Amino acid sequence: MANNEPILKVKDLAVKFNEEKILDGLNFEINEGEVLAVIGPNGAGKTTLFKALLGMQPHDGEIKWRKDLKIGYVPQRMEIETDIPLTVLEFLWLRGSENFSEEKAREAIKSVLLKEEILDSGLGEISVGQRQRILIAWALLGKPQVLLFDEPTADIDISGQESIYQLLHHLQDKYNLTVILISHDLNVVYKYAERVLCLNRKLICFGSPQEILNTEQIQKLYGGGHAFYHHLEKHQY
Repeated sequence: MANNEPILKVKDLAVKFNEEKILDGLNFEINEGEVLAVIGPNGAGKTTLFKALLGMQPHDGEIKWRKDLKIGYVPQRMEIETDIPLTVLEFLWLRGSENFSEEKAREAIKSVLLKEEILDSGLGEISVGQRQRILIAWALLGKPQVLLFDEPTADIDISGQESIYQLLHHLQDKYNLTVILISHDLNVVYKYAERVLCLNRKLICFGSPQEILNTEQIQKLYGGGHAFYHHLEKHQY
């Protein structure tokens, strides 16, 4: 039976660093199976929000996840020296998930649409896009219901970016995942997100892309007409 309660409720969330407010008074909810895109300029508090959601950042206010929820996190890039003498299989083995096996590693690799042979490749032998898929496979080994992506295509070329977002759409459909992602690409937000959270240290807007991503809101978020047009030009492919 479907659970109609939000999978996440955030109420009056605030974060301070040395008395400086990084986030202030955030209120929003996310439903099961949704894709939420978090957008905003550099320094808006997007990564701080993720750290708070993951329990890694002290905060005021309330963050309430549904009970017994498993959450996966995919960082911007693989924070590991790529010349380290580890194969992809050995890297996944470090995940330490319960009852890990080579068969589960093969399943995870196939889930991110890579060939099983990559398990024998060294981390330094594969492309940036493949490494990002490996990070997604790492997260999937924990069988999460929610995946958080911090700019999952930051270091990937345009064609690779599109394939990563298609993969996220595929995984969401296959596993009924709830996805929260940080993205600077408004085209991606329009295409893949059901809802958008516009953030600049406080909540600027929250709703469907069609409802809120208009000229007025983008100018308010990014700081005036010049920033708005520059931002759109940057992401017109």
